[in-house]
Amino acid sequence: MEKRDFRGLGRDAQEALRARAVYLVLTLGKTQTEAAEAVGALRQAVNRWLKRHAKAGEAGLRDGRRVSPRKGKGLLTAAEATRVQNWLRDKCPEQLKLPFSLWTAGVVRELIRRRLGKDLGESTVRLYLTRWGFTPQKPLSRASQRSEAAIQRWLEQEYPKIARRAKREKALIYWGDETGISNQDQIGRGYAPKGKTPIVRRTAKKISTSMISAVNNRGLMRFMCFKGALNASLFIIFLRRLIKDASGKQFLIVDNLRVHRSVKVGKWVAAHNDQIELFFLPPYAPEHNPDEYLNNDLKQKLKNLPRPDSHEELVQGTTSVLRSLQRSPHRVRAYFHHKDVRYAA
Repeated sequence: MEKRDFRGLGRDAQEALRARAVYLVLTLGKTQTEAAEAVGALRQAVNRWLKRHAKAGEAGLRDGRRVSPRKGKGLLTAAEATRVQNWLRDKCPEQLKLPFSLWTAGVVRELIRRRLGKDLGESTVRLYLTRWGFTPQKPLSRASQRSEAAIQRWLEQEYPKIARRAKREKALIYWGDETGISNQDQIGRGYAPKGKTPIVRRTAKKISTSMISAVNNRGLMRFMCFKGALNASLFIIFLRRLIKDASGKQFLIVDNLRVHRSVKVGKWVAAHNDQIELFFLPPYAPEHNPDEYLNNDLKQKLKNLPRPDSHEELVQGTTSVLRSLQRSPHRVRAYFHHKDVRYAA
């Protein structure tokens, strides 16, 4: 029989194997070598067990290690583990009166100590978290003023109503958003020999531009670059471009930026009600706007272009990327595949 490492067995199993080997030698007349082969141990180990048995009888075959008085106290029962997992899934530390914002291994350890009276090591807590399927993740930022009820109402009631109207009136639905672009934006990462950090040369002067865009789940995209902050007049210019040469009515869904709800914009939209209507996402819910993914895509692609040294070069690079995206409707449609905007696909 193949020799086994007894240390991986429990105490009861180890004691049973010792007793089996002694029985084979003393009762059945086997040699020490034969007994060792039968239980998968070394002959020298069987020899030691026989000596211990001769000296102390059955007690000599028992495990002589001291049982720690803390044995079992550093572990969670199944019921306790379930309680901790529910706390982590349903609550944040502040709700459980812990002065922290995120669940780290140290904070979970403190939670267990306070609520269950068990003092686990931090490495043990990490093992539990891994076993439960919890992983360390970078948190998403959400405004404290947002209303989850309003967002749910938008997803389940308000948007489906808009979609039914659009189908009935043969209107196209666009989602719009604005973003700023700067030559100081994060560059990203690139490969280089270990220990030799790459250097990107660029002007120290900050250069920036702004862009407003709108995307449609059929893969259509419209955009306009402008300088400075968006105002009512610029927004109306973009709306004019959106309805220009359109064969039917346009529905544009935007966020609650003050410019979008300005009196000037409202009057213009009312005067062109047969061509365009505005709808508004719930406040502080940018993740439900598919156009946000266009903004992200644009900035990722700009990282791979040479650093612009002038405003004209920045606008030229931005326009070039956006026009290439316009020629790739499948990529624009892919923005609607993300789980938070799948409702709009």
